[in-house]
Amino acid sequence: MNKYKNTMKLLKQLDWRLIITLFMIFAFGIVILSSATHVNQTGNYLRLIKQSIAFALGIGMIILMLAFDYNFIGQYYKELYIASVVLLAIVLTPLGAVRGGARSTLDLGPLDLQTAELVKLTFILSYAKIVELKKGRMDKLKDIVRLLMYAAPIIGLLIAQPDLGTAIVFCCIIAAIIFTAGIDYKMLRKAIIVGVIALPIVYLCIDDYQQARITGFLHPEDTSIQGNYQVMQSNIAIGSGGLLGKGLFKGTQNQEDFLPIQDSDFIFAVVGEELGVVGMVALIGLFAYFLYRMLKIASESKDEYGTLVVVGVTGMFGYQIIQNIGMTVSLIPVTGVTLPFISYGGSSVLTSMANLGLVLNVCMRRKKINF
Repeated sequence: MNKYKNTMKLLKQLDWRLIITLFMIFAFGIVILSSATHVNQTGNYLRLIKQSIAFALGIGMIILMLAFDYNFIGQYYKELYIASVVLLAIVLTPLGAVRGGARSTLDLGPLDLQTAELVKLTFILSYAKIVELKKGRMDKLKDIVRLLMYAAPIIGLLIAQPDLGTAIVFCCIIAAIIFTAGIDYKMLRKAIIVGVIALPIVYLCIDDYQQARITGFLHPEDTSIQGNYQVMQSNIAIGSGGLLGKGLFKGTQNQEDFLPIQDSDFIFAVVGEELGVVGMVALIGLFAYFLYRMLKIASESKDEYGTLVVVGVTGMFGYQIIQNIGMTVSLIPVTGVTLPFISYGGSSVLTSMANLGLVLNVCMRRKKINF
């Protein structure tokens, strides 16, 4: 009986505003995805059904994540770190399959598993613990270098696939965790300077098609550069939407397939064309509140580890949202980063839900309850 009462106390501590916001974002996404997949023309609801099933399974994933205290899971940070490296390395073997020019998935027959999506979860859990254990010893260059050395194999394996977009997602996770842990501001300033100086070297080291995306961003008027045509069509779609949009299922760029990858990478352009500025602002507002609720949970965590875990997840979501929206409006170079809970993709939805489960896990246990 006491265990039941304590369980109810834990559930009451969940951030229901965050959960409601999640459902609102997903509902928004299903509506937009129905237009992006042309169900009005084809009557084919298969991708909508798959997306909904992934979301339902994601709810189950959240419930599973809530069943275990995050501090209990964090005890196995070494094993989680090793698992992260193995999962990223295995796709570089003959077991890996090439999708979208990158060897980043395991072909499991009817299912493609993008291991990097799963690694987002295992890496955040392990790296947050590694950084927490270094708390108070981050005021020297060698201390920061050691922390970055733990992250180097992860970033290196992602670049080897090559999947620069996901590598940048992990860089944002790493930066968010280290910054929150209390890096010395002098060190931070030096790191930024070194990073800026290193940009030309990084540019020379990346693949030709990745260099082309950067060149295209700097020369948006040249549609002969790979990626610029997609961005141009995205800008036309958003610009033609005006204040209120053309109406759901009435966007010409979307419905007539001028807009590329409109169900995934450029789905925000569908929002702009069919729902206009009002629709875009509404979606951005939902995302902003979504991130705010997570940051609030991070600030109320009962321990440092919980704070770092939530900040890592928030950094992941924050970058993906900014990157996806930014590239559709020509503010950021194009990368294959999807818009969370809006873009089509079962594995992305599942892993995003699992990471959200981590946030709710920390939220539920922010107050001590004696069992």
